[in-house]
Amino acid sequence: MQLSRGLRLLIGTAAAVVALAGIKHMSQIIGPAFLALTLTIAVSPLRRWLARKGAPGWVTVFVPLATVIVVMGALALSLVVALAQLATLVPTYAAKYQELLASLTTELGRLGITSEQAKAIFSGLDMGQLVKAAQGILTGLLGVMSAVVLIVLLLFGMSLDARFVHGAIQRLSPSPLVSALAGFAKGTCNYLVVSTLFGLVVAVLDTVALAILGVPLPLLWGLLAFITNYIPNVGFIIGLVPPALLALLASGPATMLWVIAVYCVLNFVIQSVIQPKYAGASAGLSTTLTMLSLLVWAYVLGALGAILAVPLSAFVRAVLLDADPATRWATPLVAGREITPRP
Repeated sequence: MQLSRGLRLLIGTAAAVVALAGIKHMSQIIGPAFLALTLTIAVSPLRRWLARKGAPGWVTVFVPLATVIVVMGALALSLVVALAQLATLVPTYAAKYQELLASLTTELGRLGITSEQAKAIFSGLDMGQLVKAAQGILTGLLGVMSAVVLIVLLLFGMSLDARFVHGAIQRLSPSPLVSALAGFAKGTCNYLVVSTLFGLVVAVLDTVALAILGVPLPLLWGLLAFITNYIPNVGFIIGLVPPALLALLASGPATMLWVIAVYCVLNFVIQSVIQPKYAGASAGLSTTLTMLSLLVWAYVLGALGAILAVPLSAFVRAVLLDADPATRWATPLVAGREITPRP
């Protein structure tokens, strides 16, 4: 008995829900594993370049692996040092924070809100909570050391296998699945290159602008802007809030407004308008699907899912759509553009 199209759609949706639930349950393994795969793909151009230059096999394994580890280590060390400085700096603005709350309470009083009501509104806003939040981030970074070990081990294994797997795939007869996975690897590599280049541009411009405005710890906020650049669309907001609040405490509302204006011009235009057209297209995803991917994968894998949202959805597209000739008709709908069908 042939199932109706609606029933098949319902069964497929139920299977997707079950699969996502399973991935969420195993997120501590699947998240780091996919990150290791993504990083292995990211350095594949370097590996191929070394092979073309006739480098020994151990060089094509060690150099890309060392590059990834050094970059990840530098980012992690920079973030830990910067957050430690933030935890030390925030308490120095406690008095300024209290003055700001008193001023806001006075302004609210002019609008008919009593001081008791104002205290109730601001009762959850405690300067000490900011310090605890910063310390919590540091503790969280230390808590993921086991995941870092897993990522490094997977990177090592994938780096060893990459050269042989690439050769084995080339020797396989052309098939829809092989072509789909090759397209996924190429698109993911392009996406990472685009995101990294845009992230570096935004980070440098943000750091310079914040330094000119006199906002404390501009290097930290530039680093945050670079990391959140991998989060589609809403990364701009995540990177804006901390420096804007610190600018308010350090220099007043005028500086905060300047920070917001600078971020809107630089981050919003580059990250939320220009970059998605290149990043989403390079990974074969429409802008709408990119946003939906962020919501789904952030729920399933947490912060790591938000950063890897586009590569994860590109992988799902490759396996479920591109690899099956019967479903390729949906590829233009997912990509948001016309695509020349593969033979």
